[in-house]
Amino acid sequence: MLKKIYFTITGMHFFEGDEFIEPGMEVMLEKEPDNKYDNEAILVKLPGVATIGHVANSCHTVIGECYSAGRIYDKIGDTAYGKVMYKMDRGVVCELIETNDK
Repeated sequence: MLKKIYFTITGMHFFEGDEFIEPGMEVMLEKEPDNKYDNEAILVKLPGVATIGHVANSCHTVIGECYSAGRIYDKIGDTAYGKVMYKMDRGVVCELIETNDK
């Protein structure tokens, strides 16, 4: 059995906020190779809405045992999908559910 992979969505206040996020929602992850601040950046999008944040990639923004974007980056293709598990004050915790492997 494969180990479950969890990740944190961070930076939502730079986009649409997190007021509408609820457990069970599906999010799409999309690599952002042209990001000038982080070469392992992964955007988080809500299908039909917009970009809502990034996968956390810092020890200051990753919650608990979640994987950072750097740990997920090589495990997925250009896109992947996650499911919202918990909405917390410091970010949203999701489970990686589909990796769209290369």
